[in-house]
Amino acid sequence: MEFDDLKHAQRERLIFLDQCLTWRGMANRRDLIDRFDISTAQAALDFRLYLERARHTPPTYDPVRKAYLAALDHKPLVPSTLNEAFAAVLAESNLPLSVALPQPERRADASVVSRLYQAMRNRWAIHVQYTSMTSGADAGQWIVPTHFVSDGEKVHVRAFSFKHEAYRTYLPIRVSTGSSFQTRAPPEQFPDDTDWNTRARIWLGPKTGLTPEQAAVVRTEYGFEGELLCVETRKALEFFLDRRWGLDQEDARLERVRTEYDDDLEKTTGRRSVTIG
Repeated sequence: MEFDDLKHAQRERLIFLDQCLTWRGMANRRDLIDRFDISTAQAALDFRLYLERARHTPPTYDPVRKAYLAALDHKPLVPSTLNEAFAAVLAESNLPLSVALPQPERRADASVVSRLYQAMRNRWAIHVQYTSMTSGADAGQWIVPTHFVSDGEKVHVRAFSFKHEAYRTYLPIRVSTGSSFQTRAPPEQFPDDTDWNTRARIWLGPKTGLTPEQAAVVRTEYGFEGELLCVETRKALEFFLDRRWGLDQEDARLERVRTEYDDDLEKTTGRRSVTIG
């Protein structure tokens, strides 16, 4: 990756400059000074180093704006997404140009998470009390946690449940701090997590019923490189992908065209993929 030869602090400053030029179309020394609390001299050095590396589409200095302006054919040195750009360069604290909705604060007890983590690392079974939104609180059950999973909003734990004799996904924040957290070695004959080890290759297309113009916009929005978009995850996480991408909603703009399963997760396809977890 570009800038990998630099020390971490300077690499972060040059990535920030690159994002400013890519998403704002302009950058100056003050951006660096305000963001990283560095001296004018250091900001000048960072700019000089960036300009040396942006020789293919160099920005030009505008003396009126006192800023460098990105070239019309500007190519980022480090590609970034719009969401990354929003957090880094578009949501300026000193200018009311953007607004972010408040995110729900899902509080988890660190001691619970650490116990689950240790059980996972040591391949132990652990006894927990869990409250389900469908069946309520239980009296306690033995589980073997195997993986942490993020769906982009919440962190889950994939675990085998001896109570249900199946692999399930749990929310650590619903594990009671009053659990015994006893641990023991699981049985030698332990079932494989087939759904976790199976890759789901999901082919998506614009929702049926959209006009050609609407379908074209959807393909642009989601970065289609052809008629269909291929995303990948584990079979065990398809539910989360459907929910995260809005495939289960009536006003969805995407729909599944087909799904292929492959139990060889190490195989490289070269397709664009999205892995949840």
